[in-house]
Amino acid sequence: MKRDLYFSKPLINAAGSLGFFPDMRGLETPGGLEFGAFVTNPISLRPRLPAAHPAVVEFPGGFLLHTGLPNPGFYAALKKYSAKWSRASLPIIVHLMADRPEETQRMVRELESVENVMAAQLGFAPLLTDDIILLTLEMCLGELPLIFALPHEQVLPLGPKLMEGGASAISLASPRGAVYDEAGNLVTGRLYGQALFPRALEVVRSAAMIGLPVIGSGGVWSQADAESMLRAGAMAVETDARLWVPKEADT
Repeated sequence: MKRDLYFSKPLINAAGSLGFFPDMRGLETPGGLEFGAFVTNPISLRPRLPAAHPAVVEFPGGFLLHTGLPNPGFYAALKKYSAKWSRASLPIIVHLMADRPEETQRMVRELESVENVMAAQLGFAPLLTDDIILLTLEMCLGELPLIFALPHEQVLPLGPKLMEGGASAISLASPRGAVYDEAGNLVTGRLYGQALFPRALEVVRSAAMIGLPVIGSGGVWSQADAESMLRAGAMAVETDARLWVPKEADT
């Protein structure tokens, strides 16, 4: 029997922002808001090493981050963290790197029996086709709610098809971009920072208008930002880079 996706409090962290298990000591959230769930760093079936040349490149209003999404691999992560997940005070959303449907199905089935895992969030490689993403949904449907993390440009055309097929929610993946670093090298990666917020808010508004259960993300820096996402129709809000900076006044 499929479980319902429900957030007791609407703020959650974005994948990649706080590690693989919740440790909230000393953490400053926008406006002091409390989390309703914890999202793990991305986990792939096989271990991944850091990028050969990891980078952080600033641009006006934000920064580009290139890491390679290092992680110990799914089974090593289960061995190391599943007991911590089961004892956590927050329900856990495990973010899976879902590039191959058969492998993703294996991981989702394993998670169905892990205590206190409330959902799987599925993230995809750039340029993966809609057909592969829809096949992933078909193969992974079961007890565990599935959240599909989509780039902005796929939310409106693909989101309704995923919901019709049984997905529980759509979340906004961090957009990708390219920036030249100080040495003149073109670096690609994911974009973070306050400059992303207006575009993300528009995507959330448009998704909510067509009835999509959407989790807003992108440039959420303050309590006012989170409230704006909710007012635009988001069912929950993810914050990411804001969690990495010292406490500052929220407006």
